[in-house]
Amino acid sequence: MPHPPKSLAALREQLDILDGQLLALIAERQAISGEIAQVKEASGLATRDYARERDVLLGARTRAVEAGVSPELAEQLMRLLIRSSLARQEQSIVAARGAGSGRRALVIGGAGKMGRWFVEFLRSQGFAVDVSDPQGAPVGSRDIGDFRAAELSHDFVVVAAPLGTTDAVLRDLVRCKPTGVVFDIGSLKSPLRQSLMDLRASGVRVTSVHPMFGPDTELLSGRHVVFVDVGDQSALAEAQALFASTMAELVVMDLDEHDRLIAYVLGLSHAVNIAFFAALADSGEDAPRLARMSSTTFDAQLDVASRVAKESPQLYFEIQRLNDYGDESLEALVRAVHELQRTIRTGDASAFEALMIRGRDYLSERRSNR
Repeated sequence: MPHPPKSLAALREQLDILDGQLLALIAERQAISGEIAQVKEASGLATRDYARERDVLLGARTRAVEAGVSPELAEQLMRLLIRSSLARQEQSIVAARGAGSGRRALVIGGAGKMGRWFVEFLRSQGFAVDVSDPQGAPVGSRDIGDFRAAELSHDFVVVAAPLGTTDAVLRDLVRCKPTGVVFDIGSLKSPLRQSLMDLRASGVRVTSVHPMFGPDTELLSGRHVVFVDVGDQSALAEAQALFASTMAELVVMDLDEHDRLIAYVLGLSHAVNIAFFAALADSGEDAPRLARMSSTTFDAQLDVASRVAKESPQLYFEIQRLNDYGDESLEALVRAVHELQRTIRTGDASAFEALMIRGRDYLSERRSNR
């Protein structure tokens, strides 16, 4: 005799139980990842093992098929778990090496988004972290008030102030003459050129850093940290050492090279997305109506543009306006749009095809390098 169907409430209760079991298993997996980090640290092994990741993903897809589960879903889930495990392992290794044990750091602007990231990053390495910020200090750090009235005997002074005020902070540090290594984390270096040179000329140990990631970043694998060499090799090496135990890729370049590349990496990408959503806003078409006609390409572009639209207009304007090389990338964008427009208006299919092929070849080279 067939069993009567279960009630909706009973089925939901079963799902709740399974969800709890899944979370318990994830917590157990995280704990094992922490133990793996300790073994890797003791053995001197790299945190990331790409061959192992590949085996895990292929194994998950195979088992998913056997269990009647979508292999794509299984792979996405395992990628999330692997990324979480790597973040746990990276954090454990950074803490275990304790590069900051017994040392002190000051974060000027430590209550801001990236300032808080650096406060936690330095604390995880064992630094005693002081903060100078009008908004106070995050939990776990000490508020020293106005840095200009404090004794700056810290091993590191990190300037995490907004780009528009960083130059003034650096000029104040020229007068304060801190004894440790000073570095800013500004996304542009052109506006800071003179202050960085003045710091070095005054005997302050100085370099410049640009973390190519946002404040929500937990795992540095696949991320880049750019170090701008302003002529002090010792300061540069000490700043790099802060990231030695992470999986970030450390890149060194001079100030002009940095800002010229940033004009494309940030300036151009921001401009494309601003132009995209400005064109949509001026189109006269309602966003919900366009969403009903969306495509894969449109959705992907809209997702990126939506994130850009939520960012600080002041910061994004400064990135465009204050870069000595900003016009170069914007002019390239204007030329590209005019060329695209010309090929369409004149019906020049071969020129249109050439644009597509040139882009395809350029991007294929990038993929092969990665």
